[in-house]
Amino acid sequence: MAGGVGSRFWPMSTQERPKQFIDVLGTGKTLLQLTVERFGTLVDPSNVWVVTNEKYADIVAEQLPDMPRQNILCEPCRRNTAPCIAYVSWRIKSRDPKANIVVTPSDHVVMNVQEFQRVIADSMTFTEESDAIVTLGMKPTRPETGYGYIQADLSSPSLRNKQIFRVDNFREKPDLQTAEQYIKKSNYFWNAGIFIWNVSTIVNAFRVYQPKLAKIFEALLPVYGTPQEQQAINEQFPKCESISVDYAIMEKAEEIFVCPADFGWSDLGTWGSLLTQSHRDLYGNALIGPDVKVFETHNTIIHTTQERRVVVQGLDGYIVAENDDTLLICKLSEEQRIKQFSE
Repeated sequence: MAGGVGSRFWPMSTQERPKQFIDVLGTGKTLLQLTVERFGTLVDPSNVWVVTNEKYADIVAEQLPDMPRQNILCEPCRRNTAPCIAYVSWRIKSRDPKANIVVTPSDHVVMNVQEFQRVIADSMTFTEESDAIVTLGMKPTRPETGYGYIQADLSSPSLRNKQIFRVDNFREKPDLQTAEQYIKKSNYFWNAGIFIWNVSTIVNAFRVYQPKLAKIFEALLPVYGTPQEQQAINEQFPKCESISVDYAIMEKAEEIFVCPADFGWSDLGTWGSLLTQSHRDLYGNALIGPDVKVFETHNTIIHTTQERRVVVQGLDGYIVAENDDTLLICKLSEEQRIKQFSE
């Protein structure tokens, strides 16, 4: 899923080029490219699909040259994650009615790729020949109020995989006091928004719990893979209700399981979260760029990847970031206040 228009990492990300299409970590690869790369040992490039806004289709094709262009599905407008997932599910079903699917955001970070691949492979084995839906639950490391939570029943693991458990409840983003209570318990996990299921399972779930959405994409079966597909999607997609897959399916379906995981995951929602996930020096600084020098500076993230020397002295708890003709210098604690400048 690569249709987000988030510009949280302003000035580096903008609505014209959101964070999934930029090199946030300074590795030479964008978050979208890193996401696809993680699946390299699990999925052939011909079986990778990207759903994005139509205005980003060329960027996706440029960044993923090995992926077939017909695997880039274009949404004419934003309608949240349920219509996005319904579209690609019916599209894949039209090609392979027995497909096993992993749905993942394109703008998240995974530090331990080998462990990620192990968890995904185990979950795909679990869903391959069953009607189970598996979501990944990240073991929380702090009382985070920016994530939803999954409450798991750890008393009885699945018979087919002892590391997969039934979901008791999905919890909305909590306040700090509630989040602090969650992390004291061993059965609460961050909801990463990564789902694994068989294509027939998710299509049937839409038919049962979201029949209006199912009817729209079922009716398009004759045009999938034809030159008429995009025009039909442009006409029908705006008719979809804007609803998340959590509300539409996950909170209603019965065979819902969670696989607890710990592979250094973050959705990189803020500069502060990028600082936490990045390599830091002895003074807590994350320096992302080819020529960055700091003196008497602490707990600061500097993201200056363009070819120029950057020297910083005397900062503590700051963001320093550049993009073309824009330079941001801002307190980490005031990050939310800079949003107005990115809009």
